[in-house]
Amino acid sequence: APAKSTPSVAGGVLTVEEVAKHNTEKDCWIIINGKVYDVTSFLSEHPGGKNIIVKVAGQDASKQFEKFHDVAATLAKYSSRLYVGDVGKVPAAKGAVTEEKEAEVIVPYGDPNYAMGWNNPGYYNESHWKFRAAIRKFTDEVLTPNSHEWDEKKQIPKHIFKQAYEAGILPAAAGITWPTEWAGSNIAGGIKPEEYDVFHCLILLDELARCGSGGVVWGLMGGMSIGLPPILHFGSDELKQKVCTPCLTGDKFICLAITEPAAGSDVSNLTCEAKKTPCGKYYIVNGEKKWITNGVWADFFTVAVRTGTPESGMGGISLLLIERSMPGVTTRHMKCMGVWASGTTYITFENVKVPVSNRIGEENVGFKYIMYNFNNERLGICIQAVRLARVCYEEAFKYATKRKTFGKRLVDHPVIRLKLAEMARQIEAEWAWLEQVVYQCKTMTWHEATSKLGGQMALLKAQTTRTFEFCAREAAQTFGGLAYSRGGQGQKVERLYREVRAWAIPGGSEEIMLDLGFKMALKEADGAKKRADKKKAKGSKAKM
Repeated sequence: APAKSTPSVAGGVLTVEEVAKHNTEKDCWIIINGKVYDVTSFLSEHPGGKNIIVKVAGQDASKQFEKFHDVAATLAKYSSRLYVGDVGKVPAAKGAVTEEKEAEVIVPYGDPNYAMGWNNPGYYNESHWKFRAAIRKFTDEVLTPNSHEWDEKKQIPKHIFKQAYEAGILPAAAGITWPTEWAGSNIAGGIKPEEYDVFHCLILLDELARCGSGGVVWGLMGGMSIGLPPILHFGSDELKQKVCTPCLTGDKFICLAITEPAAGSDVSNLTCEAKKTPCGKYYIVNGEKKWITNGVWADFFTVAVRTGTPESGMGGISLLLIERSMPGVTTRHMKCMGVWASGTTYITFENVKVPVSNRIGEENVGFKYIMYNFNNERLGICIQAVRLARVCYEEAFKYATKRKTFGKRLVDHPVIRLKLAEMARQIEAEWAWLEQVVYQCKTMTWHEATSKLGGQMALLKAQTTRTFEFCAREAAQTFGGLAYSRGGQGQKVERLYREVRAWAIPGGSEEIMLDLGFKMALKEADGAKKRADKKKAKGSKAKM
């Protein structure tokens, strides 16, 4: 084999002739979009086998590489390990999409219209743009290149949570108000806590979901976004001191444990019980919780328990903070269809002794506390569902513009354009509805939003998750076999196709959301009619 040569300086300039010398299995260099990579050590790892690379050893493999890989994502993952230098004055192979050019490719409907050059609808200001840029950078550099690996390993490395805190992102899981008291004032994009509003929350979840893995998004902040708010809003100062700062800074983890093997959307019928000891200082907790996000690595559990009689329904539920260190707590990672990196968990409580001081708020008022955060939870699900549908569409669009069948690009076939158009029209309609609801959340009081937006939020959840399901299917059809295989070009679509049910069922199943949405509309209509009749009757009496 020829002697291995390297550029005179790291990342230096190489000639095509120099690269051509490295053309064997034991010394294999290739050119991709004007950059040189030493793939000798990677040959045995290549999913397609080593021979396909050896065939182009010492040559420009840009066109072949672009055909079978997600260029930006693959190079981002391996460049630091394999990059040797640049080829001087050599254009990329004809027809290749360079890493730089790919970043500039505009995908129609690939982002919300406010970010696609349209006029500002009035919802966004400079702080939103700064925040969005920072979240996008974190997603592109930290989440997207690692999402497949973390999902396959079914866990996000612990240091990523700390990194998310230092980037001014993790504390956003607390809700629409930045938790300065517990997490400081470092916010992504350098914005001020007083500037932070619900549109920043919209941008946060929209941008994080661009990574194309619901499991990673939920793994990063899913448990905290629903497990911590009850403590922030209703917990004692003692509980807040114990839990808030460690969780918001990425040192500890918390989850919400409501769902049980026999009680899902019907929260009022849960059976996990907490009985007070004769001394009145402790609760003894026995029961099971199922499908609990982040539970497998949680240090704290915000748990819905029955402190009233079995017949007390929603009036006999309380919330307790249970700690993993308490004897009798066991967790098991569940094997589920999707969101693997989110740590879906089966939890068993066996005679767990919990101090009464760990109760969140008042006894038997837990159902009210649970409902307090339901609108926020469902809004978050809607935001993610719209973006994940958009990811399916975007991946399908990109693939359709480079894959050729029967002598022309997929996107040049009318049937494929129809698929893309159907996806785009539904996504854009939902985003407009979503922005309207977010604006109302920002401008209404909490009580007004609870009464007026509960039904809207329920219908929106059903709509967005149905569209997510539609887009996952149509994107999979566009990719064909690539969307049936884990990893590779179709990895996002394959993964999201499996994850759809995790949006359609949790937070209120589709059927219950549709029924709830319309029942609340009827209730509002009946109330308006009664008020109108009362006013009319009062006017008639005045005339007498």
